[in-house]
Amino acid sequence: MAGDPIRCDVLVIGAGAAGLMCALTAGQRGRIVQVIDHANKPGKKILMSGGGRCNFTNTGTTPANFLSANPHFCKSALARYAPADFIDMVERHRIAYHEKELGQLFCDVSSKLIVRMLLDECAAAGAQVRTDCAVEGIERGADGFRVRTGQGRFHCASLVVATGGLSIPSMGASGFGYEVARQFGHEVLPTRAGLVPLTLSGKHQQRFSDLSGVALPVAARCNGQDFRNFMLLTHRGISGPAILQVSSYWQPGDDLRLDLLPDRDAGDWLRTMKRERGASELRTVLAEAMPKRMAQRLCEHWLPDRPLRQLDERQLRDAAALLGDFPLVASGTEGYRTAEVTLGGVDTAAISSSTMESRRVPGLHFIGEVLDVTGWLGGYNFQWAWASGHAAGQVA
Repeated sequence: MAGDPIRCDVLVIGAGAAGLMCALTAGQRGRIVQVIDHANKPGKKILMSGGGRCNFTNTGTTPANFLSANPHFCKSALARYAPADFIDMVERHRIAYHEKELGQLFCDVSSKLIVRMLLDECAAAGAQVRTDCAVEGIERGADGFRVRTGQGRFHCASLVVATGGLSIPSMGASGFGYEVARQFGHEVLPTRAGLVPLTLSGKHQQRFSDLSGVALPVAARCNGQDFRNFMLLTHRGISGPAILQVSSYWQPGDDLRLDLLPDRDAGDWLRTMKRERGASELRTVLAEAMPKRMAQRLCEHWLPDRPLRQLDERQLRDAAALLGDFPLVASGTEGYRTAEVTLGGVDTAAISSSTMESRRVPGLHFIGEVLDVTGWLGGYNFQWAWASGHAAGQVA
């Protein structure tokens, strides 16, 4: 009769990377699966990732590439669903891909192909995906979970929360998954923006803001982590892969250092340049190792703006020390608006690392970014989505 609940074995809330992987895995086991999402189409973050090409995994994924209050938590799922397993599915669907750098795999054509692959796999496994379906309330009864939505009521034995984090609210991100966790007695660890541009203030912002668009290779160091890649200067601060990586380890007040000449020993190089080209200005020589405007700005404010032959050993040593260990005082981050991920989330202490199931509420699972597991830039967060979704899908 009209108004009867939609019954299923597994209800997945969230049609993103983790949710779709969980749904297709559970469906392949013969489970009756429904996926619901409040957005108007599935896989929105997949579609926008990698500039529309989707950096869908990283071949070098290890547990060391993830941040969590419990660094051991991600090991089981990652070990049981490796990058090669997802690559097999991509190749089976004849999606052309390439390695960009550092094990990062991208679609040759479009991230739409990854979403289409996941939806096709869901359809083949009988998992139904519904969009524009917002959750209005969740209750747990003796026979499972009752979920009220804008498209009616659902009854399920297993409930999987795959709602992501707070990053990029314009894509529909919200803290809904954290609310569900708290409703069922789970701790939610403090959240903050990760893989996010940093903002500058004071003299650093004044001196660098008009260099917006200038990029250079650096090694960015913070709290014992060291990431070598490009830094991009922006109107408000700094971005680029090296900065996004280190941002996950930085918090206000933390020391942030940059090696502005990561390909060379600054001291040895400056002494060689003084010997061979003593008449050249320091800014001229520096402009051969970094963008000219950056070299000029450094010599205007931090380094001697003179010919190399006029610099004594102490001045050369000081210049080398600054170039190799430049202190940059960041004031904050650009926040969730531009962050690629959310650090923190549902505390993994009360979640099974092998099944993603709540230790407090049987049948309740949390997967993907909603959990306190955050990967580096470069395909690692997608691999966590696939691995955690697969782990839950095998048992839900």
